[in-house]
Amino acid sequence: MLEIAFRKNKTIGILDLSGNIDIDASIFIEKIGWCLENGYEDILCNFGNVNIVDYAGLSVLAIALKNIVNHKGRVKFLNVPDHIKKVFSLMCLDKVFEIYDSETHAVNSFKEDKIIEEIQKKQLRRRFKRLPIDIVVHFKSVAKEEKHFHKGKLLNLSAVGMLIFANKSCPLGEVLEVKLSLLPKPGVVDLKARVVWLVQKELQPEMYPAMGLEFYQLDSHTQKQIVDFVNRNLPSGCIQ
Repeated sequence: MLEIAFRKNKTIGILDLSGNIDIDASIFIEKIGWCLENGYEDILCNFGNVNIVDYAGLSVLAIALKNIVNHKGRVKFLNVPDHIKKVFSLMCLDKVFEIYDSETHAVNSFKEDKIIEEIQKKQLRRRFKRLPIDIVVHFKSVAKEEKHFHKGKLLNLSAVGMLIFANKSCPLGEVLEVKLSLLPKPGVVDLKARVVWLVQKELQPEMYPAMGLEFYQLDSHTQKQIVDFVNRNLPSGCIQ
């Protein structure tokens, strides 16, 4: 059984959780919905007294997170026990959830996020435009010395990385050899990229299965070719 106590810190809703997050923890989804309906778009969940999070509980968290994202809110976790952190890590959810050991730091991070978000909107996103694209891409693991390339579809491309839709997924951190056909020029591009993000089916079913790749040891000449390709093909007036 899961019990939830609500408190607030200015505009941040804080949920103190106690018990188990499992198939019977629908109260968590309801409480998140209540927070959003009452204007608390920034939510901090305190796991200090949580005993377990099982597979069904992960689905509960995913549903609640999707609701927060749909409302353009944010959620962070506090005081997550080590054994639950391991569960998150195994499911690659430690890359989805921000986890803090200090309530003060967690609360302050919401303010910092807004500052960083504004900087990214004004600078980084203008500098590294993303080109929505639909072309075939081939990739294989460097470490495993695979003989044959796997086939995927390139969903978007930028100066620093790309998003690939493919039935074959690779673990986070794995370096891949990638072949891109960027026509009419620069043509076929061979490069390396590291897996930095795996799309979670519960959170983004329309993009699953897909991988976010960050270019690895990319030389300046090849990066310039990619930037030029993106700029040439980006729709006029499109802000990415």
